[in-house]
Amino acid sequence: MNAPTRPENLAPFGEDYGPLLTGPFAPLADESTLTDLPLLKGAIPTDLNGVYMRAGPNARYAPQGRYHPFDGDGMVHAAHFDQGRLTVRNRWVRTEGFQREDAAGRATHWGIRETLLGRDDKPLKDTGNTDLVAHAGKALALWYMSGEAWELDPITLETLGRSKAIAQTGGKISAHAKVDEITEDLLFFDYGHDAPYMHYGVVGPDGELKHHVPIPLPGARLPHDMAVTEHYSVLHDLPVMHDPEAMALGRHKVVFRADMKSRFGVIPRYGKTEELRWFDFSPCFLYHVVNAWEETDARGRWITMVGCRYMPVTRPDGSIDEQRTAKDIAELVMHARLWRWRMNLDTGATEEQCLDAGHNLEFPSYNSALTGRRTRYGYFVDHSDDVILQWAGLRKCDLDTGATLSAWRDDPTQSWYSEPWFAAADHPQSEDHGYVIAFQWNAAEQRQTLDIFDARDLGQGPVAQVLIPRHIPTGFHGCWFAASRLKPRS
Repeated sequence: MNAPTRPENLAPFGEDYGPLLTGPFAPLADESTLTDLPLLKGAIPTDLNGVYMRAGPNARYAPQGRYHPFDGDGMVHAAHFDQGRLTVRNRWVRTEGFQREDAAGRATHWGIRETLLGRDDKPLKDTGNTDLVAHAGKALALWYMSGEAWELDPITLETLGRSKAIAQTGGKISAHAKVDEITEDLLFFDYGHDAPYMHYGVVGPDGELKHHVPIPLPGARLPHDMAVTEHYSVLHDLPVMHDPEAMALGRHKVVFRADMKSRFGVIPRYGKTEELRWFDFSPCFLYHVVNAWEETDARGRWITMVGCRYMPVTRPDGSIDEQRTAKDIAELVMHARLWRWRMNLDTGATEEQCLDAGHNLEFPSYNSALTGRRTRYGYFVDHSDDVILQWAGLRKCDLDTGATLSAWRDDPTQSWYSEPWFAAADHPQSEDHGYVIAFQWNAAEQRQTLDIFDARDLGQGPVAQVLIPRHIPTGFHGCWFAASRLKPRS
C-alpha cells in the first residue's frame, strides 16, 4: 500500500533529525480531546472505569544537536473510561523547561547527547516524560534522571504545578516511585552526583512528606527502579555509573562494571539509615521491577522481588563485554529476562533464579492494588532485540514459575504497543479479573488503536479495539488510575 500523506498534526521538523523523530516516534504538534470514537471490534466494557495514562517524549521544537528520546518534552496520552464511554486526550507536561521554551518560541535547552555536566551554557531540560504515578487523586509526571515531580489532573491532564512534598526534599525524585494502594503511601528515592548519592522517602496519603533519609552509596550510580513490600522498601545499587574520566570532562558516558556486585538494600518503610541492610547478587542492570512481597518459610523471613533483569552482553568465552553492555543500556537496546531475587532477613542468605530464559520481557505491569503483596500474574511487552522501544506483542506470565499463560501478537513486524496496564474490573472476583489496556500503532497500515484485552486470556485478542484518528508516538511508562482513586483519600 502507498504511504499516506504526512498527517497535519505531526510536528514538521521530524524528517531532518533522524529516525527517532520519524515514523512511530514522530511527535505531535498539538493537543486534542477525542470522543465518540469508532470501534473496530467489540464494545467498551461497562465494568472498566478509570483512566489509563501513558507518558512519553514529544519534542515541541526542533532539537539543538543530536536527539535522544529522553530529550523530548513530556506528553501524556490518556484513555478515560466512564460507564462504557471513552474519552482520549493528550496534553504536554508543562514543566519549567517547557514554559521557558514556550515563551521563547524555540528550543533553549540541549539534549543528553549534547549537554555537558556542570555547565550552564547548554542546559539540560527536566522533561517529566518518563513515568506516571497515581497518588492522592493526582498523577505525578516523573523524569528518568531524578528530577521534579509535576502534578497533573488525571481527567483533564492539566499540569497543576510541582509536588510540594518532593520540593521539600530539594525537588528530586526518580522516575520509578511506588504507591501502596492499600495505605496510599508514595515510596520514592532520588540519586545524584554528590554524596551520599541517594535518598529515600515516603509521602503520605494526604500528600505531605512523612519521611526522608540519606542512603549512602560507595559512589555515584545510575539506578532506575525500586521495589516495596508491606513493611519494607528495596533500593538498588547496581554496577552502572558515569565514566569518571568522561564525567571529569563534563560528558555523559555510561560504564558497566562486571567486577562489582549488584546490591539490593532493604530498609523498613519508615526506617532510619542505620537500619538499611545490603544483599549481594550477580552483576547486572535492572530497568524495571514487577513487584515484591514478604514470605516466611522454615528457613526464615524472606523478601522476594521479581523483575526484568537486563542481561549483560557476553563474549564467546562467557565473560561480560562491559563496553557493549554499557552502550546497549545507554541506547535503550533491551535484552531482559524475567528474574527472581530473594533475600532472607533472618540469615542474610540470598537466592536468584531466571524464570523465563526464552523471552525478552520488559515494561511490566500487574494488579497494582496488590503492590507490595504477593502477586501471581505479570503482564509484559515482547521487546524487540534489535529495534529500540518496539513492542510487537503482549504476554501474561506466572510470577512463580515464569510460564507464559497467554500471549498476543497482532503484526509482529509492524505493531508498536505501549506499556500495557492491568485494570481491575468493577467488583473483581480474582487477581486477574479485569482488563489489559494498551495503545497500538500499526506502521504498515498507519493505524492507531486502543486495544482492550481480557486479562484472564490475552490470547483471544482484544475484546474491544477503538480506532483513534491520530498517531500516538512511541513512549515510555504509564499507569492505571482506578475510578475509586480519582479523588484524594479523606
